[in-house]
Amino acid sequence: QVQLVESGGGLVQPGWSLRLSCSASGYYHAIGWFRQAPEKGLEGVACFSVSDGDTYYQTSVEGRFTIARDNAKNKVYLQMNSLKPGDTAVYYCAATRRSKECGIPTMDYWGSGTLVTVSS
Repeated sequence: QVQLVESGGGLVQPGWSLRLSCSASGYYHAIGWFRQAPEKGLEGVACFSVSDGDTYYQTSVEGRFTIARDNAKNKVYLQMNSLKPGDTAVYYCAATRRSKECGIPTMDYWGSGTLVTVSS
């Protein structure tokens, strides 16, 4: 069983930065961040593959967001810089034991989400 608890969401202005944290206990092959904007579907944002340490990003966040894992603290972070109103969403941490990559259908465990609002 993998337990995931997100924190760090909030209201920020465009251009600001925010760091999300996910406490992740248990074993998994890959862990990632997903988000769901108002009236939109769930989408992948970033993924960390445990076996090789590779990271993957959605095109719209590449260069602005960074996913990192602190194994000693059982935490995964999403550093979000240069935030835009379009980044407004509920952000979820999710993990999988079935794949080395993150995909919505293959994620086995999900956190309850944390809201990020980017607005002036």
